[in-house]
Amino acid sequence: MSDRPVPTTPFRVAALQMVSTPERERNLADAERLIAQAAAEGAQLVLLPEYFCFMGHKDADKLTVREAYGDGPIQRFLADSARRHGIWVIGGTLPLAATDPSDAARVLNSTLVFDPSGAEQARYDKIHLFNFEKGAESFDEARTIRPGSDVRTFDAPFGRVGLSVCYDLRFPELYRRMGDCALIVVPSAFTYTTGRAHWEMLLRARAVENQCYVLAAAQGGSHENGRRTWGHSMLIDPWGEIVAVLDEGSGVVAGDIDRARIDEVRRSLPAWRHRVLA
Repeated sequence: MSDRPVPTTPFRVAALQMVSTPERERNLADAERLIAQAAAEGAQLVLLPEYFCFMGHKDADKLTVREAYGDGPIQRFLADSARRHGIWVIGGTLPLAATDPSDAARVLNSTLVFDPSGAEQARYDKIHLFNFEKGAESFDEARTIRPGSDVRTFDAPFGRVGLSVCYDLRFPELYRRMGDCALIVVPSAFTYTTGRAHWEMLLRARAVENQCYVLAAAQGGSHENGRRTWGHSMLIDPWGEIVAVLDEGSGVVAGDIDRARIDEVRRSLPAWRHRVLA
């Protein structure tokens, strides 16, 4: 954890659930509406879903809206939203251009974090790339996404926040490497098939294992490109209890990060202190 003191009062956070389209500007307008709603309801940190800005008809369509790191309409939107509402904004994911010329046909699937002044505080490039084949469903993110390699966290007013994206959720070793987090975030676009089978149990497991809060913002519904995502954006507490959830459709899921709750769970069941293997 950071050496800075953490507040004892609860800190309001929100996951924004969307059903994104192939039109970037329409998605940004929807995201702005949800950010404004969450801020009006007292959220001090908001999390957008994976691909909040764009869900194309084909995997390669994301190349048409990729941005160079440091500038672009999506990055400006996130920074401006944080500044305008005076809140932390964790920007789901957006496609950033890979710097290696050999990756001209791939992007990085990146999460950017902006503080209430609009300054960028962290970047995470999705490490684990989804691959799934079942019947008519076929996904292979490695065709259009270059994987990241570094574990990333940042310090928020209530403690350390660990960054992960969607398929990362299936790899618990990633979360152990984050260290002592108060909150783990999981922006996602889980398929309906895999989400129905595993989404909730994996999220609750990560909360229980790490004895911290987990905030998951998902795509949730039937998209114009024919894809169906599972939704069920939620906030889970350190005991694995679901604080709030939204099954399907666009909306806001909100709740409090309570340091006293983290301390209570870790005091009664000190599994965090009992870890032996790194």
